[in-house]
Amino acid sequence: MSADPRRGMHAVVIIGRNEGERLRRCLESANEADVPIIYVDSGSSDGSVDLAKSFGVETVELDQAVPFTAARARNVGWRRIRELAPQATCVQFVDGDCELIPGWVVGAESHLLANPRVAAVGGRLRERHPEHSIYNRLCDMEWDTPSGETKALGGIAMYRMEALAEVSGFRDELIAGEEPELCVRLRAAGWKIVRLPIDMAWHDAAMLRFGQWWRRSIRTGFAYAEGVRLHGGFPERHWVRESASALLWGAVIPSAVLASAWAWSPWTAALLSVYPLQVLRLASRYDGIGRVRWARAFFFVAGKFPETLGQLKAWLLRLRRRPAVLIEYK
Repeated sequence: MSADPRRGMHAVVIIGRNEGERLRRCLESANEADVPIIYVDSGSSDGSVDLAKSFGVETVELDQAVPFTAARARNVGWRRIRELAPQATCVQFVDGDCELIPGWVVGAESHLLANPRVAAVGGRLRERHPEHSIYNRLCDMEWDTPSGETKALGGIAMYRMEALAEVSGFRDELIAGEEPELCVRLRAAGWKIVRLPIDMAWHDAAMLRFGQWWRRSIRTGFAYAEGVRLHGGFPERHWVRESASALLWGAVIPSAVLASAWAWSPWTAALLSVYPLQVLRLASRYDGIGRVRWARAFFFVAGKFPETLGQLKAWLLRLRRRPAVLIEYK
């Protein structure tokens, strides 16, 4: 047993659904922290629950009668931690397809202990196999963000228990974008969110096909729509800009092209040309080798179409008063 007086100050919540061998690596990395661990499973059929139990980890299986969401799983996890380890003041959330990097939890906890108004800290999330596909590489680029005080973090981060309890945690019903939405409420309550210049975890996106990227982008659009619905007003304007951009490129311009195509006016060609021009503009601004810059620019522009579909999906579900279900890409 460690003699460190801070032992037990933090705990780990792992959430997963059919992650297979990725979950094993995640559990191994979390066990290195030697702290209380909760695994929350969302209806896995691949033996994930038995695997977690074999590690001696407290395991919770979500009720399948209620729609699964990562938000719901995390809430169940940190609330269970409060029951089992009330001395834990911080909780590290990690998805079952990720591996915590040694040294991260110590650095994250130290920052929270030294800064009592910081609610959450995140670090650099790295893709395990960026060389396997352009989609994996795009994920790795997406996570390369500046350190310092920030507006939001992703699903892999360490949170202060006090802050989570103050705002009642995540919104159970959100199927995407639940972490930035939580950070909006935390900042409104006077808390700070910080990204540290430390490697935090390896992520295995296993995104090898165009269809996977497309579904993930639909989920992004869904998150935009929900973010605007909840916090689109002043002063936050949460995801209003991103939502409007997706709708402009994914709906307004295509509609204008179709409308002008009836007479095939010069406006048709002009409108169509804005897409390659936008790719050219973005590629010239990005860093890196040419092939990657061009791919990044192309998929950024192309992503506006599934993002628009994701927003439409969110609006239709809300109009029909139906609950959202997970949009899974793997």
